[in-house]
Amino acid sequence: MRRLCAPFKKSGILTFNFEIRMTLHIQTPYIESLALSQRTGKSVWLKMDALQPCGSFKLRGIGHACEIYAQKGAKRFVSSSSGNAGLAVAYSGRALGLAVTVVVPESSSQTARELLKQYGAEVIVHGPSWQEANALAQTLLGSQDAYIHPFDDPLLWTGHATMVDEMAANGPKPDVIILSVGGGGLLCGVVEGLDRNGWADVPVLAVETKGADSWSQAMAAGHLVSLDKITSIAGSLGSKQVAAQSLHIAKNHHLIAQVVTDAQAVSACLNLITDHRVVVEPACGAALAPVYDQSAALHNYDRIAVIVCGGVTASLAQLHSWDQQFST
Repeated sequence: MRRLCAPFKKSGILTFNFEIRMTLHIQTPYIESLALSQRTGKSVWLKMDALQPCGSFKLRGIGHACEIYAQKGAKRFVSSSSGNAGLAVAYSGRALGLAVTVVVPESSSQTARELLKQYGAEVIVHGPSWQEANALAQTLLGSQDAYIHPFDDPLLWTGHATMVDEMAANGPKPDVIILSVGGGGLLCGVVEGLDRNGWADVPVLAVETKGADSWSQAMAAGHLVSLDKITSIAGSLGSKQVAAQSLHIAKNHHLIAQVVTDAQAVSACLNLITDHRVVVEPACGAALAPVYDQSAALHNYDRIAVIVCGGVTASLAQLHSWDQQFST
């Protein structure tokens, strides 16, 4: 980002100072998918945040939060994550020259743990789910540490909102935006971005997988709901309870809940590989599934935008294995 500062005169010539500020995240493509547009008879656009350096949109918000905490004097970042959030913290810590500790649940993949270590993070494995890992992470905080929440922090939402800034600057306004919901951080960020770009009238179709559907259950109940356990393979959606803000924003923004199966999410991931040569995990496939399956929830919208949020914890072999499992 280049910011123009106040002009000054030197030898009678008007000159400008420029301040260069680099963000930890990169600007990602916002492209029309010819394959999906032809498949659906609609104009389908993809915001390709799977192309962030650490593999997911998480770098936008977490990178922003890490920069702020580093400016305030933090010497170490502590977080809890089953994969993508932890990778964003580890990437940010490496870029900023600060130590990182990430507590991961026992359900986290070996791939995620190895990637965290590649970025130089200390990895601690604890508990069956994110909730237990997060509880331990909170006890590790020292006076010079900053806790980086994977989804429930206004700093994250402000960072995630930058993807809508880019969409508004580089492409058409959609009739609806589709995204996946885990803890609700992406949802909160996208709604913030829609509001600040004058797109508050754009509804959001928020998608979860069955067995990780704490947000849709909370929306139906009208209050936060805590799942007994996560049964979906979409581990990155595995928050038993979502951020309260993800329910609060429904008072002023049109949000639509949809739940898809793991099989639908995996099928969408494999279709994306065929159509765009990009590998994403089932948590991202959840957002793509309503488009590939031509969900009735989309019938009234002609221009559709999908947040391809990414994820690096699933391999092509794993996706094929899951697909075969669901087909039998």
